Amino acid sequence: MNYIYRPQGVCSREFHFEIEDGKVLSFEAVGGCNGNLKGIGRLIQGRDVQEVIEDLNGVTCGPKPTSCPDQIAKALEAYCKENG
Repeated sequence: MNYIYRPQGVCSREFHFEIEDGKVLSFEAVGGCNGNLKGIGRLIQGRDVQEVIEDLNGVTCGPKPTSCPDQIAKALEAYCKENG
């Protein structure tokens, strides 16, 4: 299933996920730190959604209360709520 999320409080404008059987098959960000987000995408590819949430939840960026990794966790939490 394709899932699109609009993060809040970060440079990225949109996240695109492909999720199947509780695993992240692919991830792409629109905007943000291109290289870092490509790297994160490779690291979460094939991983269980819940594991990714646990690993990325609460990561901050400088003085901001959130970050792109934290927003990825928020996106996956929203996906889980919407898709049971």
